[in-house]
Amino acid sequence: MRKHTIYLLLLLSLVLVQNCIMDKKPLVIGHRGAMGHETENTLASVQKAMDLGVDMIEIDVFKIKSGEIVVFHDVYLDRLTDTTGKIEEFDYQQLRNVNVEGGHAIPLLVEVLNLIDKKVTLNIELKGAGTATDVDSIVRRYINQNGWSKVDFLISSFKWDELRTMRKLNADIPIAILTEDEPLESLPIAQELNAVAINPDFVKLDKEKVHKIKGAGFKIYPWTIDEPTDIEMAKSWAVDGIITNYPERIN
Repeated sequence: MRKHTIYLLLLLSLVLVQNCIMDKKPLVIGHRGAMGHETENTLASVQKAMDLGVDMIEIDVFKIKSGEIVVFHDVYLDRLTDTTGKIEEFDYQQLRNVNVEGGHAIPLLVEVLNLIDKKVTLNIELKGAGTATDVDSIVRRYINQNGWSKVDFLISSFKWDELRTMRKLNADIPIAILTEDEPLESLPIAQELNAVAINPDFVKLDKEKVHKIKGAGFKIYPWTIDEPTDIEMAKSWAVDGIITNYPERIN
């Protein structure tokens, strides 16, 4: 009788643990703000993401000719603005005259930080070359002077050398490894840089790869997942966060 009771208790505990795992919701990560609703990487898109209750916002940054760090995704201005040319070849005053689709301006990184004001975590993707040093300087300033914490930031990039530079400059800042190739191939660089997460292309992912990445000690934040069936699949794999253009679809 006693053995039977112990067995039932163990079985109940196992079921409860499994339910807790299943009930754990992934972080909702707004892609370039909430670009399904507002023009990507604008202050309006960032605000919309916060209005929709995201846990984290992902943005992209470049360093421009006059030295500022600005928030924009493309190497060229052509797709989203009324201007042509490489964004890195413009200075700040020139960019202020560029009209982004929807009547927006290209924001500075510090403008995004001031808008967020520690309300959600900010994932800064180092999109352009030579961004790590200045981003580290800005991050340190906001931590030391504006009351932010290192866990309010996540630094990611497809440019792994930029992440290496960031890690040399800052031993503590959370880093995520971005990859559009085979996700498991990013494990060595993630280990080298003491990263906290790997951000893979969802289409290259499956349940077994998620299990291996998490088993290696890394969180996993796949991109970009918008379709309800894909969202449910990612949740069933127990990913730690979902990068999406439509944050309201993740519940």
